[in-house]
Amino acid sequence: MKPTLSPMFAALVAGLLAALPAQAEVTGNAQAGAGKIAMCIGCHGIKGYKSSFPEVYHVPKIAGQNARYIATVLEEYRKGDRKHPSMRGIAGSMSDQDIADVAAYYENLGKDASAAALPAPRQPSTEVASLLQKGACVSCHGENYSAPIDPSYPKLAGQHSDYLYAALKAYRDDTHATWGRGNPIMAGMAKQFSNAELKAIAQYIGSLPGEVKTVPQSRFR
Repeated sequence: MKPTLSPMFAALVAGLLAALPAQAEVTGNAQAGAGKIAMCIGCHGIKGYKSSFPEVYHVPKIAGQNARYIATVLEEYRKGDRKHPSMRGIAGSMSDQDIADVAAYYENLGKDASAAALPAPRQPSTEVASLLQKGACVSCHGENYSAPIDPSYPKLAGQHSDYLYAALKAYRDDTHATWGRGNPIMAGMAKQFSNAELKAIAQYIGSLPGEVKTVPQSRFR
């Protein structure tokens, strides 16, 4: 079943994108970023590493993720739109150039020009397909949930399912003081669903072949 885009949802997304303020683009330098990741590798450079707040889940895979998305996330932590205390502390210590450099570094980390094409994704069950259709997830995250319509949106396929579930709950609990995430599009989507439904969505998307990964740093291999 191929998901389709709701015209009303498409109009909402287009309107929100158009309303975003224009910002001067800071060009990231991946080589410079390699020297700025000391605070990142202790969590994102260890395969299987789990966070314990606000619940136990794998920290997200960020190698191969869109640089613009990584930068957007760090900017949201720095502004307080995302509430996670550890990430707010880290992002708050970074300049615009630091953020751009670290984002460029992780976008390029683990990329292999000779890598084989990803296998075809498995189709969701009827129940999960209905949830994905209701949430219009493909509208922003693109084909196979790995080709976002805008680089400030993440690639989702292959991300840890338990992290995706925790993230969806954080969007739903957008006003919570210590883990909420302020994003009107994602909040509107997540608030439609129960915990069980959010978990089903996360488990399916996390099971898909994707480009994001965890690349162990030399000191943690």
